[in-house]
Amino acid sequence: MTNVTKFGAFVDIGVHQDGLVHISELSNHFIKEPSEAVKTGQIVKVKVLAVDAKAKRIVLSIKQLSAPTGRPAAKSAAKPEKPASKPQPTMDEKLAALSMKWKSR
Repeated sequence: MTNVTKFGAFVDIGVHQDGLVHISELSNHFIKEPSEAVKTGQIVKVKVLAVDAKAKRIVLSIKQLSAPTGRPAAKSAAKPEKPASKPQPTMDEKLAALSMKWKSR
């Protein structure tokens, strides 16, 4: 962090222009002041949301790289599959059924 203001924090991302993390993109929970979430000199990971070269603005986010409050960052277990009530027809079976339908006309 190069600077913390009332509306967010500026981050040096290694290019000529610092990027801005708006207060709404600092944390997954409500904060009144950016200083509740970050401090000047702190090293953070950010995601680039937008770049406006003409206006010389780089929009960043910290919260989009962190998990929402109360949820794990990544799911390690695969979702259980729903039990099928009947077997799904194969593509060949579907084509054969369509072929029979068209022949009967």
